[in-house]
Amino acid sequence: MPAATATSPWYKHLWPWIIIGILTCSVTLTLSMVTIAVKNPDNLVNDNYYEAGKGINRSLDRELLAQTLLLRANVHLDEVTGEVDVRLTGNSMPATLELNLISPTQPDKDRKITLTRSATEPGRYIGQLTDKIEGRRFVELLGSQDDHVWRMFEEEQIGHDKHLLLGDEPLQGAEDLKQ
Repeated sequence: MPAATATSPWYKHLWPWIIIGILTCSVTLTLSMVTIAVKNPDNLVNDNYYEAGKGINRSLDRELLAQTLLLRANVHLDEVTGEVDVRLTGNSMPATLELNLISPTQPDKDRKITLTRSATEPGRYIGQLTDKIEGRRFVELLGSQDDHVWRMFEEEQIGHDKHLLLGDEPLQGAEDLKQ
């Protein structure tokens, strides 16, 4: 039986280069994915569930206080001037309110607006936005009454010339706390 002879070196054949190309692409894509994962960590994960649970109970207490005070708020965001106009009705009229517009997935799009009470119109609070806001947001309105903080919190779709009404939905998850 004759011995096998090589007619040409390996690097002149197509198949070794196809295999090397597949392995190189695989390593390059893996390193790219690792780099993206390290540079953009997921900041929505909370590793302290016990503290988060205690915070939920404190939040429900603040929302129950808002319900007890019969608070309702009509929020209007003017896109042209950036003015935030809040009309508050109920049994609490603090000097300032805090309006938080929270993005569910992008913390860099969260906005915090301090609202001051109008001297001429009772129940009207005015603040200023720095940029245009659109899309789904968690709307949180904070105020105080007799050294207790109350909170109104709802998920709303914010759009062009849309009025938001806070306090019109029943409080979810507080059925046991009312007793």
